Amino acid sequence: MSISALDSYIPKLCTPRSSGERLPQTTRVRAFAQPQTLAILSDPHVLRLAETLEDSIASSSASPPPPLQKLRDFSSQSLLSTPWPSRKDEPFRFTDTSFIKNSDIQPVNPSQTQSLDSLSALPDSISPNLAIVDGYLADSLSQISGLPDGVFVGALSSLNSEAIMERVSKYVSNFQGDMFWSLNGVGAPDVLLVYVPEGCKVENPLHLRFLSLNRSDKDSKTLPISNPRVLVLVERGGEISVVEEYVGGDGDDRCYWTNSVMEVYVGDGGKLQHSYIQTQSLGAAHVKWTSVLQESKSIYELSEVSTGGKLSRHNVHVQQLGPDTVTELSTFHLSLGDQLQDLHSKLVLDHPRGYSRQLHKCIVAHSLGQAVFDGNVQVNRRCQVLPWSCN
Repeated sequence: MSISALDSYIPKLCTPRSSGERLPQTTRVRAFAQPQTLAILSDPHVLRLAETLEDSIASSSASPPPPLQKLRDFSSQSLLSTPWPSRKDEPFRFTDTSFIKNSDIQPVNPSQTQSLDSLSALPDSISPNLAIVDGYLADSLSQISGLPDGVFVGALSSLNSEAIMERVSKYVSNFQGDMFWSLNGVGAPDVLLVYVPEGCKVENPLHLRFLSLNRSDKDSKTLPISNPRVLVLVERGGEISVVEEYVGGDGDDRCYWTNSVMEVYVGDGGKLQHSYIQTQSLGAAHVKWTSVLQESKSIYELSEVSTGGKLSRHNVHVQQLGPDTVTELSTFHLSLGDQLQDLHSKLVLDHPRGYSRQLHKCIVAHSLGQAVFDGNVQVNRRCQVLPWSCN
């Protein structure tokens, strides 16, 4: 269901009755035909942006697969009651997003992307790699040969397996984030799927390169936006290493907005080594969500380096689904100029014997630079029954 269609559900003022008309005894006068909460929380700016993203997707893509349509419907409905975050909201108390809000945000279409002739695939042909340009998979720059049988890496729209499609439907949009999460759900042209079947161990790391070629000048109010989305499904006993790299071109200060989401599911005894590198231009906005679900005895390891972006924010949410999990988060942020580097992480432990370790370091080397860190570990009652470890 689209934003435009959902807009019809926004409460409208009831038409007043004439002074001589009597109300039935069972009728009560209400200011809104629907609960007032939705009308109070609806943000016209957010709805306009969502409609713009929706229109750009409708004009550039064919009929989406069911999981992608489910994602778009869920995100559209969520945005009806989601205001733009401000400094009054606790998660954004130290993060000013007005730079994004006050820009003329324009979705990037494939036809607007610059020529890819000057680009080339990674010279290292040993490791499989995919290139995502302005949110769209670039097959000509990707090399995915040599993957084990049963492993799928590619666009969800090109998936032919009904069994894997059912698994994707179960875990896509299995978590509800903030406004940026939902905007990505509305504006993502496709979902890049990484699927590792049960018991399969992928030896070579998978390199995902995200390039932003559609950019505006520093003094321009225009802010091109891309919404790449990745889903990593590692079944029971599977293992893979994923390198997620975001680049913006030769260290310039041109402007664009990358609004990215990665969803991760690691099955029983599975393992994911996740490396995240962010070196986008110093005029860019980079907002990213990483949501992880861990089954029993699974391992998730995150290594992050973030040095780019005028505004860079990474939200990490890890949810424990079974006991004996291992979660390690190692992150480094560097602000060399007028930059804001922001990391918000949350680990939810619901089962016993969950081990977690987090190490975050940041360097601010400029008088106008800023760094924000908010780390939260939520230990629920069932987890407290037996010993647990968190460093």
